Amino acid sequence: MRQVVLDTETTGLEVSQGHRIIEIGCVELINRRLTGRHFHKYVQPERDIDAGALAVHGITPEFLADKPTFDRIAEDFIAFIEGAELIIHNAPFDVGFIDSELRRMDAGHPLTGALCTITDSLVMARTRHPGQRNSLDALCQRYDVDNASRTLHGALLDAEILADVFLAMTGGQTSLGLHESDGDQGTSGGAVPEIRRLPAGRRGVPVILATEQEAQRHEARLDAIAAESGGKVVWRDQ
Repeated sequence: MRQVVLDTETTGLEVSQGHRIIEIGCVELINRRLTGRHFHKYVQPERDIDAGALAVHGITPEFLADKPTFDRIAEDFIAFIEGAELIIHNAPFDVGFIDSELRRMDAGHPLTGALCTITDSLVMARTRHPGQRNSLDALCQRYDVDNASRTLHGALLDAEILADVFLAMTGGQTSLGLHESDGDQGTSGGAVPEIRRLPAGRRGVPVILATEQEAQRHEARLDAIAAESGGKVVWRDQ
């Protein structure tokens, strides 16, 4: 089972107003384990960035000046997500921006829903925790996921945090230590932790026997149960 946890940063909130993607971050899960593979790109949006958006993510036009436009990173991005289950917090927002970029590049290009299945972790959180705050920060607190390293939002960092939250929210193990950093777009599979086996002949968990006094109290308790139940004591029938 291959899942990709995705987040984007944008020039503003409304794709209908011509706002664009400026950062895409994705991390890969296979069989609910972080593999260490990720996709991360900054994107030149060819437009201004709203002051409100800049205050959230801190990505400036000057920083993006030499970054590639979306059409130049689209092939690698699609190759990374295609066929996976996309996990996105508030999926309509990110998917709307991705689909807008795909249409801008090629009006007939298959959209995100045709390339992947999509799971909205915000909808999932609202189902599990109705009436509560279900932002990513709130879920980190609820599931004890460490996001202390985050001061501003960043797409790759948020994707990594969301992966931990998603695994915790759906009952999976999260602290596997498989995060890796191998440049702007990581593609290594990640080292599998070495399996540690006990030395041959090592004893297992020690067995601590009841003391004589504890055994006597146990038998007295069974006698009392027998008296009340007409002699039916399942522990003496074993």
